[in-house]
Amino acid sequence: MSDHSDERATMIAAGDLQEFAPRGREHCRRHPSALTLQLRRLQPASELCSSDGAAGLVGSLREVTIHERQRESWQLRKGVSDVGEEVDYDEELYVASNMVIWSKGSKNQASTVYKAFTVDSPVLQALWCDFTIPWEKSEKADDGDEIVEKCICILQNSCINVHSIEGKDYIAALPFQVANVWPTKYGLLFERSSSSHEVPPSPPREPLPTMFSMLHPLDEITPLVCKSGGVFGSARVQYVADYTLRIVFVNAEPSIVMTYDTVQSLHTVWALRRVKPEEQNTVLKFSEQMGTPQHVATSSSLTAHLRSFSKGDSPVGSPFQNYSSIHSQSRSVSSPSMQSRSPSISNMAALSRSHSPALGVHSFSGVQRFNFSSNAQSPKRHSITHSPNSTCSDSFLIPETEPIVPELCIDHLWTETVTNMREKNSQASKVFITTDLCGQKFLCFLVESQLQLRCVKFQESNDKSQLIFGSVTNIQAKDAAPVQGIYTLLVLEGSGNLVLYSGVVRVGKVFIPGLPAPSLTMSNQMPRPSTPLDSVSTPSKPLNKHLGPLEEGVLLSPVPELRDSSKLHDSTYVEDCTFQQLGTFIHALRDPVHNRVTLELSNNTMVRITIPEIATSELVKRCLQGIKAILPKEVAVQMLVKWYNAYNAPGGPSYHSEWNLFVTCLMNMMGYNTERLYWTRNLDFEGSLSPVIAPKKARPSETGSDEDWEYLLSSDYHRNFESHPVAKALRLDLLEASAPKDDFSQSLSLDSSTLLFTHIPAIFFVLHLIYEELKLNTLMGEGIRSLVVLLVQLARDLKLEAYIDYYYRDYPALVKTSRQTCIIDQVQTGFMHHPSFFSAEPPSIFQWLSSCLKGGVQPYPYLPGICERSKLVVVSVALYILGDESAVSNEASHYLYKITSGQRKQQIEQDDNRHHFRHSTSVSSLAEKLVIWMTNVGFTLRDLESLPFGVALPIRDAIYYCREQPASDWPEAVCLLIGRQDLSKQACEGNLQKSKSVMLSSDIPSGTESEEDEDGMNDMNEEVMSLIWSEDLRVQEVRRLLQSARPVRVNVVQMPEASDHEYIEEKENRLLQLCQRTMALPVGRGMFTLFSYHPVPTEQLPIPKLNLTGRAPPRNTTVDLNSGNIDVPPNMACWASFHNGVAAGLKIAPASQIDSAWIVYNKPKIAELANEYAGFLMALGLNGHLTKLATLNIHDYLTKGHEMTSIGLLLGVSAAKLGTMDMAITRLLSIHIPALLPPTSTELDVPHNVQVAAVIGIGLVYQGTAHRHTAEVLLAEIGRPPGPEMEYCTDRESYSLASGLALGMVCLGHGSNLIGMSDLNVPEQLYQYMVGGHRRFQAGMHREKHKSPSYQIKEGDTINVDVTCPGATLALAMIYLKTNNRSIADWLQAPDTMYLLDFVKPEFLLLRTLARCLILWDDILPNSKWVNSNVPQIIRENSISLHATELPSSEDLSLETLAQAHVYIIAGACLSLGFRFAGSENLAAFKCLYKYATDFLKCLSAPTASITGHYNLETCLSVLLLSLAMVMAGSGNLKVLQLCRFMHKKTGGEMNYGFHLAHHMALGLLFLGGGRYSLSTSNSSIAALLCALYPHFPVHSTDNRYHLQALRHLYVLAAEPRLLTPIDVDSNTPCYALIEVTYKGTQWYAEATEELMAPTLLPELHLLKQIRVKGPRYWELLIDLSKGTNHLKSILSKGGVLYVKLRAGQLSYKEDPMGWRSLLAQTVTHRNSEARAFKPEAISAFTSDPALFSFADYFCKPTVNMGQKQEILDLFSSILYECVTQENPEMLPTYIAIDQAVRRLERREMSETFELWQIKLVLEFFSSRSHQERMSRNPNRGLFMNSEFLPVMKCTIDNTLDQWLQAGGDVSLHSYLSGQTTEESQLSMLACFLIYHSVPTPGQLAAGGLEGNTNFSELLLKFKQLNMPVRALLRLAPLLLRNPQSMVL
Repeated sequence: MSDHSDERATMIAAGDLQEFAPRGREHCRRHPSALTLQLRRLQPASELCSSDGAAGLVGSLREVTIHERQRESWQLRKGVSDVGEEVDYDEELYVASNMVIWSKGSKNQASTVYKAFTVDSPVLQALWCDFTIPWEKSEKADDGDEIVEKCICILQNSCINVHSIEGKDYIAALPFQVANVWPTKYGLLFERSSSSHEVPPSPPREPLPTMFSMLHPLDEITPLVCKSGGVFGSARVQYVADYTLRIVFVNAEPSIVMTYDTVQSLHTVWALRRVKPEEQNTVLKFSEQMGTPQHVATSSSLTAHLRSFSKGDSPVGSPFQNYSSIHSQSRSVSSPSMQSRSPSISNMAALSRSHSPALGVHSFSGVQRFNFSSNAQSPKRHSITHSPNSTCSDSFLIPETEPIVPELCIDHLWTETVTNMREKNSQASKVFITTDLCGQKFLCFLVESQLQLRCVKFQESNDKSQLIFGSVTNIQAKDAAPVQGIYTLLVLEGSGNLVLYSGVVRVGKVFIPGLPAPSLTMSNQMPRPSTPLDSVSTPSKPLNKHLGPLEEGVLLSPVPELRDSSKLHDSTYVEDCTFQQLGTFIHALRDPVHNRVTLELSNNTMVRITIPEIATSELVKRCLQGIKAILPKEVAVQMLVKWYNAYNAPGGPSYHSEWNLFVTCLMNMMGYNTERLYWTRNLDFEGSLSPVIAPKKARPSETGSDEDWEYLLSSDYHRNFESHPVAKALRLDLLEASAPKDDFSQSLSLDSSTLLFTHIPAIFFVLHLIYEELKLNTLMGEGIRSLVVLLVQLARDLKLEAYIDYYYRDYPALVKTSRQTCIIDQVQTGFMHHPSFFSAEPPSIFQWLSSCLKGGVQPYPYLPGICERSKLVVVSVALYILGDESAVSNEASHYLYKITSGQRKQQIEQDDNRHHFRHSTSVSSLAEKLVIWMTNVGFTLRDLESLPFGVALPIRDAIYYCREQPASDWPEAVCLLIGRQDLSKQACEGNLQKSKSVMLSSDIPSGTESEEDEDGMNDMNEEVMSLIWSEDLRVQEVRRLLQSARPVRVNVVQMPEASDHEYIEEKENRLLQLCQRTMALPVGRGMFTLFSYHPVPTEQLPIPKLNLTGRAPPRNTTVDLNSGNIDVPPNMACWASFHNGVAAGLKIAPASQIDSAWIVYNKPKIAELANEYAGFLMALGLNGHLTKLATLNIHDYLTKGHEMTSIGLLLGVSAAKLGTMDMAITRLLSIHIPALLPPTSTELDVPHNVQVAAVIGIGLVYQGTAHRHTAEVLLAEIGRPPGPEMEYCTDRESYSLASGLALGMVCLGHGSNLIGMSDLNVPEQLYQYMVGGHRRFQAGMHREKHKSPSYQIKEGDTINVDVTCPGATLALAMIYLKTNNRSIADWLQAPDTMYLLDFVKPEFLLLRTLARCLILWDDILPNSKWVNSNVPQIIRENSISLHATELPSSEDLSLETLAQAHVYIIAGACLSLGFRFAGSENLAAFKCLYKYATDFLKCLSAPTASITGHYNLETCLSVLLLSLAMVMAGSGNLKVLQLCRFMHKKTGGEMNYGFHLAHHMALGLLFLGGGRYSLSTSNSSIAALLCALYPHFPVHSTDNRYHLQALRHLYVLAAEPRLLTPIDVDSNTPCYALIEVTYKGTQWYAEATEELMAPTLLPELHLLKQIRVKGPRYWELLIDLSKGTNHLKSILSKGGVLYVKLRAGQLSYKEDPMGWRSLLAQTVTHRNSEARAFKPEAISAFTSDPALFSFADYFCKPTVNMGQKQEILDLFSSILYECVTQENPEMLPTYIAIDQAVRRLERREMSETFELWQIKLVLEFFSSRSHQERMSRNPNRGLFMNSEFLPVMKCTIDNTLDQWLQAGGDVSLHSYLSGQTTEESQLSMLACFLIYHSVPTPGQLAAGGLEGNTNFSELLLKFKQLNMPVRALLRLAPLLLRNPQSMVL
């Protein structure tokens, strides 16, 4: 390419020229900050208001000094999308002063600012960096994947800011001055800035590290270590402390660092990796021995061995230059003496962890700033021995702190060779990695001082462990930039030309159309174009002549085109333009992204150009890829370079002619003369390309000649036109071309000297494989036809008969017999390289599939990376048809063999390791395996649709099978592929962190809500609740019972004798009674609305008012308690408002997004609401949100000393940290419990209730941990004696109970195996607390306090059982919970003598019975016999019947005691029954409990009630109501609701606050969470329920004596979501669905199934084996719980949404409850014969697919004058009908394609046999053995299940072909078999016959020796090897047996 004209010919046109200005610059100008003023100073005033700011800025920048220009810089990168799909735009990071602007812009410059950051001090550098969070640190530890945080880092003087895309901000302080920061694969790399003349330190001191890494903004900055393979033997590991090493380049993939040694002037490449542990140890040991003399020799410097050549004679390199991005021409090199030493840090500081990294640079005193003495300025390097006097004191020599552990290490890979004439300052100014067109990688670095681009080739070693570097190639260059998009690089030569290289191969010069040249001006200013000028009317030829000579020098563009072209007509004008004026030349390249690059021009403008692609058409791309893969690399590069030049010549081809151009180009390179070969001679492409392709031949004259007509007549176009219907209609005469002239055919021999001549066979074979690959994509039909023409030509010339025959069978119409061949000499054929993989028989994918279906199989050739579809089809068929499961798992070598070019080393493809089953998915059958494998490989429905229908059939069959019986845990992609939207939506919701869409909110018009506005229950999910309780209004009733926001009705009749004043007092007393009930309501309301609301983060949570006023009828006058007429207890409502706050807070669902700020934002302004806020805090703890509250705020709340807030906060925080033993929370709680403080600590005055809450908190935090110290303290606290003064006298009971409950929680369920606590004698001690006796000697810390006796109660040294018994009893129950420990249970047996009964409070009998039953968990049976068995004999014998009228008298028995004991024991047993069957809706338990509840109700009204006592009966009734509600939790059972409503109405008499509380808690439990939640019976839940439902209820609203009221809310810890709501995936609304639940077998019952109608509460998950959505209305769906319950748990926790899909022809249960309307659909289904009676309108019952609706509309509805179309319509209707009822609408296109193909065959219009192949494959699939086996296993499924369609089609094809054979086809068949030519009219039918009957080629027949056979049996024998079906042989036999006349059919 030396001569000038050739240079001119191969120019590459660059496209898309645009002026470029960084997006950030303009944004900066508008940005409201100080910067605006500075930038305004840069702009002349006129500029600011000009419209086109970006372009005009250039002018103003000329006046700006270099110094000011340094202040702005920017970098670009290829756009990165969040989701991961391909995006084609640039992202820009622009830095100016202290602003950073990140913008994203697309090709057409519609760029937007994405983020702008402003920092306090000027930005030194900004960059993108991805930090990886190693999976140990993050919560999601799946497969050890690392989570990548995409961040932007902004470097300032003393710190670095990191902002992640997720919105996290970090600031890391820098402990030293940073010269430069680099992003790496692992994190950031820092270079410490040091002045360039830092002298080698004196021997005792190790130099400070100069390079540091930071792996995450929260990690420490650690020094980098280096491992250099030493010249002195073994490799050393040490810190990088060499200040002469500068980093010039860092890359992530491969992870390498390039450094420059300023002394040696050498570049070195290092591999960057994580440090290995042994290297860390080496370095750390080494630094410990730092001061010892033996290391002095080796530790002098890292690169000592590199330096051994040039020790002391090199002048010092320049100080570190700032390469951030502007390559200014004036990089000043200041002398070393001017540099002042930058403040460095001492060794101690750099290596010490104890220093906070926030210590700035200036925090070190003067001694530590090494002030070097004067001799430091000498330009020579000092030898190690001659050291300067430094002023550092000896204390630095041996640091005493531990060093920082290094994290990254660099390994030496390559250093460039030393040359003699190396310039001293030859540091690379630009480094990049580029890949050439064949995938070879080069590391290129530009040494500007020598105008050289040095390219080093490198490659990975075979085991991928290291990089091997090759030789260096130098390219003369002023600047360079990689063009990654097309694997090339742009080089700016010294002369100003832009040249494209691929690797080190020159491709060609780049021609830039329309480069604006503003200097081409005369006196007046011409308009300057700001758009690319492609279409200018200037004639280009004359101009070229004038500009020719100048071109090599300065001019870049041969045509400086201008808009105003009138001036240019005068050619002298151009000649007048002097050389100087044309001086707009390019002086730098920058910001290469993909295939775009910016040119900096000499006049300070910037232009962005696009380098064109290698090819745009899919076909050409494929072919190039294949040819490239098969040729040797050097040849491949040359071939691609030639093609690239041809394709991208100025005025290059358009898309259509690209293929023609490719063919011409390729054939020229193979040695064809395309000018003479007449099908390529006139391929149309715009613009003559001949100079590129071949030396130009003389063309015929412009006027035309006869040859042109000849050409036209013999062209394909003419042939196609002949057969065109229009031609027939117009009755045009057929013209025949005369035979080609003789000379024309003689001379066509190939030129064997061309580039690709020897590789023709290889190229041909590859193109053939690509042809086979394209057959598998129905969208590439056009491309196949183009390709086949080329293949036929090559096959002819290579004399490959088998291939020619093969193409003829595929495309009979295209492949004609009379084609021109080119002669290849025998001699030349010898030169051709026939590759080993070349097969004489053409590989055919359809043939392979066909033989596979019949059972035989040979490997199929494929090109890795190009024939991926062939590979996929081959492997999937091998798996599904042959049943070979290993086909998928390994490289399937016995089905495929790979093709690679000979001399290339086999690259082991790693990609298949991706395809292992990543998911722990359940795979049973082959179909499932296939479907899951296909999704893993990335196969989607769209790919399936483009597969030809015959090939796709096995895959569709597998999909159909999977759709019927899918597993519930398949990933979303699989579900999409098998067409189960319900499952894919489920999987998709499962992947979302939180799904708001699931919580279907109710949109009730606001009008109905106005009066109920603020009752706190309006966020319930009405839609689901109306499905659960559809037949009545029970939900409204519950709302009415639980609302506490409206005044109550005070209905008192005024007696005649009462005065008005008395009447008012009476009304107020009545209101006081009613208020007892109102105050108890919020606890129940909290249960009802549990977790039903997602708050808006910008609004406060609405807390409904607690309304304690009344209205008195008839005048509706207000009654108020605050009038002063009656005495109201003080602080009456404070606990009620606490409960109200809890109820409001519990509405918040755990999935809501809440942060600390929102919690604080809800804090009320008024002090009266403090109690509500305290409750709100406790609720947030119970639903887990309190963990987000900052510690500072928690501290803040506790110091206020508000008792309620402390209680709420302590309980909330503990509940949120349940069972975690969290230390911070433990400390927080211990402050409030004197017993946990050290004995010497000051007594804190903690309110009693707060102490109780703190003790329970300890129990919660340590739940189930059996922590010894905690257990010991709590055990002692149960029996804590009252203190010396008035301290612990009041409310001791609740403290003791709390200690007992807490102790029970700590040792929950541990039973006798409490490890390490045997010396505490826990059970004995508890037994003593329970029954009394002498106090033991108090061990422990607090014995001092308890020496003096109490002043209030005379206890002496005995235990006060009244205080300690409840706590001890429940502690025993919880420790031995479910252990069935008889010995402990016997302690708790109710006493069975009268004497002993007198010693026990009847109330405690309830607790003992409960405790005993909980221990003997497995003995509990849900019947009254068992309940009564708990009652001792003496009580049973003397029990009073409920209906007795007078009392039996008895002296020795206290009937009162017996009666009370009886009811309490029964109540205790019933409560334990409630615990045992909590949330199970067990019918037997419900009936049993309901019977006792009604009995107690009768008791209350019986005359004997007075003996038992009303209070006791009410307590027991409340306990029973709670037990009932526990069993029926969440179910909303009507009978229990009626009981609750009855109790709600009772407000007088004995009914106090506590009973109301119990009744409404029962009501709340019954409707827990609006029916979405139920109770669990896990140990933890039982503990929580024991606290919440403790069966001693407060007497009045401020009563906390026996049990702290706040604990009533702990039921939340026992609630779990168990509602399963089916949602119709099409309408997205909840619906009914039948669900079958299978229970695991247990000791009480065998495995059982029951049917439920969902939405329903599921039983507890651990009891279940599986759940399935049952047909017939919905698609079946199985959730298998035997493999683990996590999948179902996650569904339930996200609202229990289970997506279901209606089957075709079915209606939902709502529309058709009894299923009668669906019957209509079924009758239609079962009659096939009258399928045409199916009306297209009825389709809506069967499907929701709009495409099918349209099909029914347009193709199945009859119109007016149909004629013979009626038959087609009927056919379409029946096809549609069948597809829809069988639910495989995706088969519709297949049916229609088969029908159309058969019709075409009947009309004899088959021009290609593609569809016939597909029908053949379909038929073979259905008759294949594997399919038959599947059908026999499962007879009623299959794609063409009950259809006569296929047999009819098969029959039609047979008939058509047989008719053709009789009507003269036999003659052409005979001539074909004997190898003579056939007449053209018969060609296409002949091909159909050959394909359909798989007739062997004439060559095979000849080889088989079939001549001269006489009978059919011989034929059969011989055809055995040819795999030819008998039916075909029958048709061939007459011909082969030489008797064509007697065709017997």
